[in-house]
Amino acid sequence: METLTPQEMRLLRSLSTPWKIQKYLDDLPYNKESGGETCRSPRRTIRDQTAHCFEAALLAAIALQVNGQPPLILDLESVRDDDHVIAVFRMEGRWGAMAKSNYSGLRFREPVYLTLRELVMSYFEHYYNPRGEKTLRAFSRPVNLKRFDALNWVTTEEDVWEIPEYLTTIRHTPVLHTNRRMYMDKRLYEAGRLGQAKEK
Repeated sequence: METLTPQEMRLLRSLSTPWKIQKYLDDLPYNKESGGETCRSPRRTIRDQTAHCFEAALLAAIALQVNGQPPLILDLESVRDDDHVIAVFRMEGRWGAMAKSNYSGLRFREPVYLTLRELVMSYFEHYYNPRGEKTLRAFSRPVNLKRFDALNWVTTEEDVWEIPEYLTTIRHTPVLHTNRRMYMDKRLYEAGRLGQAKEK
């Protein structure tokens, strides 16, 4: 993997806890302008100071790695909606997560979950499409991004589409088996869209 610059290393080392990483992600403007057409490396995300959920997950993962944890991401799979990618970590044997989303309920999770399924299910009530339909249906295993080091995923100037494409190929565990559609109540729907970045 190509070497990070001293400035990049200082920044990533300063993000020494999951809470600090999440604060950095929260402060980044949400990348709405690309329409999902970018898949930036962490270097580009730091430089461009914008990210959507996948770009933020990569940045969180390298911050974890620089600070001594494995760079793990996990894919949340949906129906009639976009997938959501989160960075996951363990602390004292419990799972937590960091994420960036245009929906306020799909971001940070404290490391209090005994299993990945428990962690994933904490997103269920908050994962919905613009019609208010709850759409989370499955989740992947955690993927260690070191498997992509040959792509220079941390520093490349190219989009790293190989990583999300890989996520679509691996097995996902269903969280429920039903064709029934479930919808948000109005108050929770509106709360989840608080502070949402708008298309320009």
